[in-house]
Amino acid sequence: MKTISEIRQMLDEKKISSVELTESYLEKIKANNDTLGAYITVCEEEALDMAKCADEKIAKGNAGLLTGIPMAIKDNICTKGIKTTCGSKMLGEYVPPYNATVIEKLNNEGVVYLGKTSMDEFAMGGSSQTCYFNKPKNPFNTDCVPGGSSGGSAVAVSGGMALCSLGSDTGGSIRQPASFCGITGMKPTYGSVSRFGLVAFGSSLDQIGPFANSAKDCGIILNAISGRDVHDHTSRDVKVDFTALLGQDIKGMKIGIPKEFFGDGIEEEVKNSVMQVAKFYEENGAELVEVSMPTLKFAVSAYYLLACAEASSNLSRYDGVKYGYRTENPLSYDELVKKSRSEGFGDEVKRRILLGTYALSSGYYDAYYKKAMAVRQQFRREQAEIFEKCDVMLTPTAPTVAYGLNENIDDPVKMYLADICTVTANIVGIPAISVPCGYDKKGMPIGFSISAKHFDDAKAIQVADFFEKQFERKYANI
Repeated sequence: MKTISEIRQMLDEKKISSVELTESYLEKIKANNDTLGAYITVCEEEALDMAKCADEKIAKGNAGLLTGIPMAIKDNICTKGIKTTCGSKMLGEYVPPYNATVIEKLNNEGVVYLGKTSMDEFAMGGSSQTCYFNKPKNPFNTDCVPGGSSGGSAVAVSGGMALCSLGSDTGGSIRQPASFCGITGMKPTYGSVSRFGLVAFGSSLDQIGPFANSAKDCGIILNAISGRDVHDHTSRDVKVDFTALLGQDIKGMKIGIPKEFFGDGIEEEVKNSVMQVAKFYEENGAELVEVSMPTLKFAVSAYYLLACAEASSNLSRYDGVKYGYRTENPLSYDELVKKSRSEGFGDEVKRRILLGTYALSSGYYDAYYKKAMAVRQQFRREQAEIFEKCDVMLTPTAPTVAYGLNENIDDPVKMYLADICTVTANIVGIPAISVPCGYDKKGMPIGFSISAKHFDDAKAIQVADFFEKQFERKYANI
């Protein structure tokens, strides 16, 4: 598959127009979306209009790196005049009156939006199978999940139905689907990209990030969408070129290998594949340093307490009064709220609201939420110590390859434990990028992650790119 840089050259040299490129992707969507379920909403007319404007911009010599590039958008990122459902019955007909900040930034670049992608309901899930609408399937094996919650965005890129896409990552929701679908996905440093217009799940954990066919492409997209936003007071003025370190040698770089990430629960093929990556870096001059994160055993518990507590607060606004789904013929205000929420939310969302409300209740706040916050502080201390010794950290992205469509749907504990390799980056807020590094005996992709200290995103991209340049990717035969 092509990269953004390759398509950019083709557009600038007039070998293809943005309209022709967009039409080719729309044809792929028509041919494959019924099978793969990547998109909830396809924006055919809007996409072709954007492509025409992009071609005019290119003709005038005003094109940027992303002008005319076809992109898919996760359906929890607000798009003015285009439905934003969050994969939920609750917002099934919601059309935002405004754009998210990242959409405004991409509009300025001249990006073409192909549509809004399928996702776990309100980004709550690890398989994208809790979506009220299309349930996306893995392009490498349609009997397997694509990962979640940004599964549709990963499937769109992996299945050739978009050149790149945006997702959101709360506990691994970009990186895990990227690993399962054999593409590259990045969660940038918390605060580097505005969350304004991203429908909130866990406000201290959520971060918008890209899916693409290379680490360089992820850096190009991040250069366009990052920066301070007056609408989001957690955003930061990121004065960095995410692609600045590409091509630089890794000789002398110290790469941390946290032993807890390679213990029980990690499939042998995954472990071996990731250790081969470590060996590659060592052979090319990097120094491998064994490090430790003893608090990792508490990571999933702490993450779900924090995320669900924030979700119970964020989702309280969906009451059937202001916007979203409203039950029919309620007899009272209490019944309106109760029935609207009961009918509008799916089982996984209800489960997390209940867990979060319980953790925040007066009798259990100290026992659960407060302790989870203490664990968060301990993670920050442990990772700060690691990055004093190391430049980056290498881990598996997920403990397994993609599993069967119905394998974990009735076992939430098993599904939650699958987040063990990704949640710490969100708890602490550091950048992390997932890159494919191999395939199991059934041909399913395996991914590894490179994480770095806060706002050292460019270094993570550099290290990922160094491996990618010699790795021969396989693509789904769709």
